[in-house]
Amino acid sequence: MARMDEFRFLHAADLHLDSPLRGLTEKSGEYARLVADASRRAFSDMVSLAIESACRFVVLAGDVFDGDLRDTQCGLFFISGMARLRAAGIRVFMILGNHDAENRFARHLRVTDNVHLFATTGAETCIMEDLGVAVHGHSFGRRDVRTNIARQYPPPVAGLFNIGILHTACQGREGHETYAPCTVEQLVNHGYQYWALGHVHTREILHRDPYVVYAGNLQGRHAREAGPKGASLVTVRGGAVATVEHRVLDAVRWACESVDLTQVATHEEMDARIRNVARDIMAQAQGRPVALRLELAGTTSLHAALLRDRQAVQEEVEAVLAGISDQIWLERLQLRTGAPARPAVMDPSTGGRIAADIRAAATPEALQAELDAILTAVIERMPAHTRREEMRAAILHDVPARARDLALSLVQDPEGRDDAHQ
Repeated sequence: MARMDEFRFLHAADLHLDSPLRGLTEKSGEYARLVADASRRAFSDMVSLAIESACRFVVLAGDVFDGDLRDTQCGLFFISGMARLRAAGIRVFMILGNHDAENRFARHLRVTDNVHLFATTGAETCIMEDLGVAVHGHSFGRRDVRTNIARQYPPPVAGLFNIGILHTACQGREGHETYAPCTVEQLVNHGYQYWALGHVHTREILHRDPYVVYAGNLQGRHAREAGPKGASLVTVRGGAVATVEHRVLDAVRWACESVDLTQVATHEEMDARIRNVARDIMAQAQGRPVALRLELAGTTSLHAALLRDRQAVQEEVEAVLAGISDQIWLERLQLRTGAPARPAVMDPSTGGRIAADIRAAATPEALQAELDAILTAVIERMPAHTRREEMRAAILHDVPARARDLALSLVQDPEGRDDAHQ
């Protein structure tokens, strides 16, 4: 059989079908319905992309499902997608990742005959003679794989284009468990032309020639997974990788943006800056709904007023966003502003003396010590998988300074006057 000199394949990973988009549970019922099936819509668009791009096969590098998924309809939805690919003559090669391994359905799916699910007992190889391709893979047999399973992958098949599918943290990535650790150097020296990696949700090309690629996930699930998400469309020509293109597939876009309020003195100025940032975000999203985590930062005379009435600020920001689009939602508002420096002049009034006492006693260091003791007791009762240290650091960094600023604002302007509105 004559081999094709040029062909395409699609590399996707971390589909997490039916995974909830965390941080949006308190939004309106309309928005909840909109985002509930975001992962399914991204998956359907992935299947369409493979068909429209005339891909010969698709590789799925693990975590197709969420670990705690208990809905058989999700499995049937996945099978229907595989059937669409089968009707188009597209083969699928997939491995189980850490989430799949703990899912009671994933390993027992009766998928269509165009799909090859790699074994959990060791690495194995599938050869496509018509394309001159060898695909190597190893599924997770359990969630907690801490060994370097890449060492078990067979050597490259001589004369063929070799692809390794691996679910791994590689040399370690922040926010990801160190499953199946390995090094980029190890993968590069293994002899394959392309490593299709999964587990890390940020797209990254770790090496070129040979290619070692994280495709990232299809759909961001929370604010830490902001920006465009999708899959990698790979063109192979003459037995070598010609192009690796990122194709955007997310159905709902997460965005994290900071608005600098330095020297802003009025709410009108603040709203204008927020409006400009939000317009840019919507343009980049290209028609997709956006969940926005917004930070207000910088040194501004509005600082005290913003601290005193967070709810009013939240409503003001939401009103600004609503005036731009009904497809942008405020997932969270974070205040990181600061007050302008005051002259070091002693105010003899009662409020001035109290403010001086606050500055002297309520130092961030003193407040942090007390807060750290409280956090230690609370965090010890939290589940082991939660982001403990990140949470502790964020609270210790933010809360003491905020508490001190709020106390000072109440003393220095007890009636809550806002000069910007006078």
